[in-house]
Amino acid sequence: MKRLLTMTLACAVGLAMLSFLGCSSEQKTEKAEKAEKAVVAAPAGDTVTVGIILPLSGGQAKFGEVEKKSFDMALDEINTAGGINGKKLVFMYEDDTGRPDVGRSAAEKLINKDKVVMLGGGYSSSVTFAVAGVAQQNRLPFLINTGSADKITEQGWEYIFRLNPPASEYPKAVESFLTEVVKPKSAAILFENSNFGTSSSKEFNETCQRLGIEVVLLEGYEHGGVDFKPLLVKVKEKNPDIVYMVSYLMDASLLMKQSKELQIMPKAFIGGGAGFTLPEFIENTGSAGNAVFSATLWYQTLPYPGAKEYYDKFVKLYDGPTEYHGAEAYAAAFVIADTLKRAKSFSAEDIRQALAETDMTTVFGPVKFKAYDTKTNQNDVATYMVQWIDGNLELVWPETHASKKYMYPIDWAAMWGK
Repeated sequence: MKRLLTMTLACAVGLAMLSFLGCSSEQKTEKAEKAEKAVVAAPAGDTVTVGIILPLSGGQAKFGEVEKKSFDMALDEINTAGGINGKKLVFMYEDDTGRPDVGRSAAEKLINKDKVVMLGGGYSSSVTFAVAGVAQQNRLPFLINTGSADKITEQGWEYIFRLNPPASEYPKAVESFLTEVVKPKSAAILFENSNFGTSSSKEFNETCQRLGIEVVLLEGYEHGGVDFKPLLVKVKEKNPDIVYMVSYLMDASLLMKQSKELQIMPKAFIGGGAGFTLPEFIENTGSAGNAVFSATLWYQTLPYPGAKEYYDKFVKLYDGPTEYHGAEAYAAAFVIADTLKRAKSFSAEDIRQALAETDMTTVFGPVKFKAYDTKTNQNDVATYMVQWIDGNLELVWPETHASKKYMYPIDWAAMWGK
């Protein structure tokens, strides 16, 4: 009888324990889940680690290189000044190779294995969109410094923030230059078939329609081609007043070299940023790249605190010039540091809240994230126009900020030595 009573009591206790555990699991609150995430995200020891995703190999490596150098420069300055409230800031780099699937895997590794407190970087729009999806799904803040396709900040994603303007806003300065100086009647628009190229070309096409400029050719191409002449022959046949191109470095260089070979001579060649502003563009093209205009987002002589100092230090440290891509990365590093210093904790939610409250001035200009039109968490900054003059990239528009007077009209025959 005693043995039976003992067994009965043991069963009762066991059932009670199972019931308690079951109820505890079922009644696990959202608050508890968030607390667990906060513990996971907390940095160990005296360091705070942020994941930075950039193209460090492949066709976009030159962009990733200038951005990584700028991140490294800023990181050294941040840590020299005390880091994140006494903790050392660490940037953990991942190479996306310019491919969305690789970028997605890099983001998943940084978030789930390396336990970084937030993400930064993001160069190509296609990769950036993929990374942003992973960051949002995992509810981890991601500060984008370059990926510009409009749709990235049009998803209503509360954990995704963008420092640079969307691609549709790149031609704003170009528009005023066209209306006041060139006054074209026709245009050809060439663009890479990518998120960035499609978004930028669509906006410029709409700009042309609004200004009464006839778009005689609107055609995309696959990046990495070695012969753009079939496409450029179409341009020559249409004989437009301006040729607007949205291309990364190697395509931008080849388009201009082959335009020279075919003797295409519009009133102006205009790049939509990206490959047309890197120093390698003029190295690759030589005289074919001279006098080419491009939209840009930054120039070292703009009246932003520290802009010229950043440029001069970069040149001295790396023995070569930087441009808007580098300035974006350098500024983003300081926005990351400022955010982490102000965050109440290193939980994803507290970092997201601090990032949303950012209001500061950087070498890239003012940074304050807001919602406008269909965008959320988007920084709103001015755009500019540069031109390659005698081998140097000069800010030419608006004239109030110009480093040199624009070269126009352009005698291409004389320029190309024909």
